[in-house]
Amino acid sequence: MSVTLGLETSCDETGVGIVADGILLGQALASSMDEHIRYGGVVPEVAARAHLESVNSVLRQALTNADLSLDQVDAIAVTSGPGLASSLHVGVSAAKAWALALGKPLYAVHHVAGHVAADTLEHGPLPERSIALIVSGGHSSLLMLKDLATDPIVHLGDTLDDAAGEAFDKVARLLELPYPGGPSIQRAAESGDPTAVDLPRPLLGKVSERHRYAFSFSGLKSAVARHVQLARRTGAPMRAEDVASSFQEAVVDVLVTKAVAACRDHGIDTLLIVGGVAANARLRAVAETRCGAAGITLRVPAPRLCTDNGAMIAAVGDLIVRSGAKPSGLDFGADSSAPLDRSLLV
Repeated sequence: MSVTLGLETSCDETGVGIVADGILLGQALASSMDEHIRYGGVVPEVAARAHLESVNSVLRQALTNADLSLDQVDAIAVTSGPGLASSLHVGVSAAKAWALALGKPLYAVHHVAGHVAADTLEHGPLPERSIALIVSGGHSSLLMLKDLATDPIVHLGDTLDDAAGEAFDKVARLLELPYPGGPSIQRAAESGDPTAVDLPRPLLGKVSERHRYAFSFSGLKSAVARHVQLARRTGAPMRAEDVASSFQEAVVDVLVTKAVAACRDHGIDTLLIVGGVAANARLRAVAETRCGAAGITLRVPAPRLCTDNGAMIAAVGDLIVRSGAKPSGLDFGADSSAPLDRSLLV
C-alpha cells in the first residue's frame, strides 16, 4: 500500500489530505474566509499569509487524523496551478521542503483534476469514459475523461467570461447579500420564486457548434443588474429572494442542459459534477432528476469534498502514483494559469 499526502493552497483554504489506494485516511483544513469577508472577496496577500501561518499545523492535524507519522508517507502531491500565485508559492515551497527532507517523490498536480479525483474517494474508480462538469469560482468547463491519471483531458467547452461561482459572487453583491455569494444566493433562493424574474439562458437554443458546450454568465449577471437597478430607480417592488431564486434557476438550467447534452452527444452514460458550485443543492437536485430521465449515472461528491481541500489533491496524486508516472522533481514552480491538459503538470 502506497500512502500519498496531498497539499492544497490555491486560494483561501489550506488543506492536507492523506490517501492510500483510493481510500481517504485523514485530512485537515484551515480557511482564511473570515479574514476576506470584510473585503467582499479574497485578498491574495492575506490568503498567502494565512497559508504560511497554518500549513504546518494543518499537516500535523491531518497526520493525527490518519494515525500516521510523516515518515510513513510514500509520496507527496501539491497543487502547483492554477490559482493565486502567492498562495500557490506557499504550498509548492512547503511541499518541496517536505519532499526534500523526507527523500520522497513529489508530484505537481492540477487543481481542477483534483476536484475530479475527489469523487473517487466516495464513489470509487471512474469508468473508462465519463463527462465532467467543473463548476467553481474560477472554472466552468465540460470535459471528456478517460484515465484521469494518464490520458489527456479533452475540453468540450469552457466559460467565455465569468465562471458560475464568480457570477454567484457578483450577483450576491448586487443584492447586498453576504460574501461568499454561492451559499448566500442558495439561502435566499429557498424562500424565493424561481419564475419571478424572466432571465436569459446564455448559449442555449440555437448556437454555433463552437459554442454548443461553452458557457457565458456575464450577460446573465448584467441582466440581473439591470433588473435590480430599474427596480431601485422606479421604486417597483423587488424581493431579493425572488431575484436570487430566478438567477440560480437560470444558472442551473444552463449547466445541466449542456452537461446532459454532452453525455448524449458522445454516447457517455456517466456524468460527474465537481467543484465548489457542485455543493449547490438546487444544482444537485435538478441534475439528479434530468440524469435519471436520460439514463445517465450521476456522480457528485459530498459537499465537504466539493470545495477546495487537501483530500482531492491526495486523491489525484494517489492515482498518478499508482499509474507509475515519473515524479516531478524539485525544479517546477507555481503556475497561476496552468492549462488543464493532464492531471500531472510537470
